[in-house]
Amino acid sequence: MKTNLRSKKGVLVLSIALAIFSACRKDRGYISTEVKVPEITGTTGVYMLCEGLMGGNSSAITYYDLATKTTIADYYKQVNGTSLGETANDLQQYGSKMYCVVSGIQGSTQSFLDVIDIKSCKSLKRIPFNSATDGYIPRFVTFYKDKAYVSRYDGKVSRIDTASMAIDGEVTLTPGLEGLAVANGKLYVCNSNHYLYANSGKDKVSVIDLTTFTKTKDITVNNNPVKINATADGDLFVVTWGDYGSILPSLDKISSATDTKTGTYAYDLGNLAIAKNTAYVAKDIYSNPEIKPLNITTGALGNSLNTGTPLIATIYGMTVNGFNNDLVVADANNYDSSKGFAYGFGADGTKKFSFETAGLPQHAVFVYSYK
Repeated sequence: MKTNLRSKKGVLVLSIALAIFSACRKDRGYISTEVKVPEITGTTGVYMLCEGLMGGNSSAITYYDLATKTTIADYYKQVNGTSLGETANDLQQYGSKMYCVVSGIQGSTQSFLDVIDIKSCKSLKRIPFNSATDGYIPRFVTFYKDKAYVSRYDGKVSRIDTASMAIDGEVTLTPGLEGLAVANGKLYVCNSNHYLYANSGKDKVSVIDLTTFTKTKDITVNNNPVKINATADGDLFVVTWGDYGSILPSLDKISSATDTKTGTYAYDLGNLAIAKNTAYVAKDIYSNPEIKPLNITTGALGNSLNTGTPLIATIYGMTVNGFNNDLVVADANNYDSSKGFAYGFGADGTKKFSFETAGLPQHAVFVYSYK
């Protein structure tokens, strides 16, 4: 009697499927193939980027351990055996790494992006931003879908693959680029009124489609936009500094849904910090400095944050902890080149910690514990 070949194949396929099915079971259910994002359970430490004095090659990253209350003023140098560099301007976390923008000084080849392991503060790679004779002066960094985007004073935005840690694309805008932020799959870049560039954007925020990595339009804002932050709802707030004369500073609001300016507020701001939908501004920093919460829907400012005693001397930077909405304020200590201070406040304004930093602190990155 002949055996049916098709039946044999069917039995074999069924047997293999049952074997795989059985192997993929546990006593209490199936093995999940979904990748789980680690759940943050707390904050264990704070990195503080310190700009240092221009010309001193004195940029540093200070580390503060919250449990032991111990501080290492130049932790980067202790770990890596070398100085961070000249005029570090931005420090941001993405995944398991920190990205430090080291601007350098105009006229010298000191510009780079330092990619740093967040657990150890070990430098993994320095990505240079220099021509043969000059630096491109990178300013700020932000992220979207495994890419880092860096604004540059020479008018370009560089795209970096976070896996290979290599530049894989560039867009040319106008010279004097400053802050940048991502919302709704688009990159928004401030075109400042930089004194070295007569043909700078002056009053524009450029919009870049991140799918095609091309500029789609310019949004007109007040003169000299320098800082921009996005909310979780897709709105963006732009700090503009005017012309230091007849054109007054302001805070402008942009909708990423329509790519239009939807509001302007007559605030003189030195700093703006947003995480998700929690926002703070540093107001009138040279005359009567105050830190106030910002209502991202109405643009209204709340009551001044009680910073306690001693008062913060020089508000040089602010960072909101996205985990618990705590605010870390960097105090440049009257622009002392040797030391500054950092103060941590709870969402209710209660001071939680403070520590001494290297000179001219400005931006914090948080070290978390995970479940």
